[in-house]
Order: sequence, then C-alpha cells, then structure tokens
Amino acid sequence: MANNPAPGSQGNPGRLQQIRMVARVLHQADRKALPIVFGSALAALVLCVVLGLVFGGLWFWIPLGVMMALAVGLIVFGQLAQRTQFKLIAGQPGAGAAVLKQMRGNWTVTEAVGGNRNLDMVHRVVGRPGVILVSEGPSSRVGPLLGAEKKRIARAAQQVPIYDVQVGEEEGQVPVGKLQRHLMKLPRNLTKAQVIELNDRLRALPATMKMPKGPIPKGTRMPKAPKPRPR
Repeated sequence: MANNPAPGSQGNPGRLQQIRMVARVLHQADRKALPIVFGSALAALVLCVVLGLVFGGLWFWIPLGVMMALAVGLIVFGQLAQRTQFKLIAGQPGAGAAVLKQMRGNWTVTEAVGGNRNLDMVHRVVGRPGVILVSEGPSSRVGPLLGAEKKRIARAAQQVPIYDVQVGEEEGQVPVGKLQRHLMKLPRNLTKAQVIELNDRLRALPATMKMPKGPIPKGTRMPKAPKPRPR
C-alpha cells in the first residue's frame, strides 16, 4: 500500500461487518456484482471437484476446492468493490488522492502539495518511476499548478524524471478508475535506495499550502485569506 499514516484501530467495525457493509453498497450499485462473486467461487469449487473425479482423490480436491472458492470469491469481491468505490467518488475533489493512497507497493503519496480556491489540486507521488505529479481539475486550470510544482521540486529532484498526470474525464486526462493502472505502467527508472534518497530530499523542501484530505463534498469553497491590517 502507499505509505500514509495508519489510523487507529479503536472503534473500527469487525472484518465480517465491514464485508457486510461493502456487500450492501456493492449490491445497491450493481445488482449483478454479488451473483458474479458467488458464480466465480462456485466455478472454482466445481473445477476442483471435476479434477478430483478425473484424477481421483476427491478427499484432497474437495477441501482444496473450498479454499480456492473462498480465495477467488474474495479476490473478485475486492476488485468489484474497488471499481464501485472509484465510480462513487469520481468527480469529487480529492478522489484522485483517495485512489492513490490505495496503491500497493512502494509508493509515497503527499496530498495537495498545490491547489487553488476552486479545489483544483496537485498531489505528489514518489516511486520507482520517479516523481509523478497528479492533478485534479479542468485542464485549463491545472496546467499552471503542475508547472509551479515542477519548478518548485526541480532542484531537489535533480535528474529524476518528473511525470504529470491529469485526472478527469476530459480528453487527454486519466479517469479515476484507471489511475492506478496508468501509474503502474510507467517505466521503473529508480532503485529502491534511490527512491528513499529522493523522498528524503523532497521532505526537506518547505511546506506548501495545506488542504483537506480525501474526497471533499461538492459545493465546498476554500476560505478567503484574511486581508492585511493597515499599520
């Protein structure tokens, strides 16, 4: 998973309760989702039973089939749940950051390193490809934000590649649901040791504006900065 502070476990619902809640949301969003999950699990079980009938040793294949059915069902359930989550948060400010934080592997995500009053924002991701600046907002407005952040980190990044990715539904932008896949396709330019060194250099940069983390309800506006008082 991407490196982010882990919230405390106190007050969190149990695993089964979480699965039940997610299943309810998944069923409401897509009536075909749960039948697909159960069908995939059943197919894995049937496959093992058939193999047991063909090659013998049902005593071995049936328990294996049960375990495979559970594993396949959970994998398909997780994929469908993630896809549904991405659809629900698509278009909300902070949706890109929420997706980035769920990435598996050695990724360091710094949310909202740049932004404006329209809740357009830029997130910084550091990984094996180098530095990836991920923007949220219309292309016409995020260009200056990406340019400013590139300029700010250029000296610390040195010769490390800097990529910019615009999240959205406009032409040339990457939809939220495809963001993780897009980043995973980038070339691996750095070693793990170089990634650690790069993170250290970027952390030494002066802090920028702080913005709310995670998806933000639509209609929210950034507060105006206080006017300086005359002396």
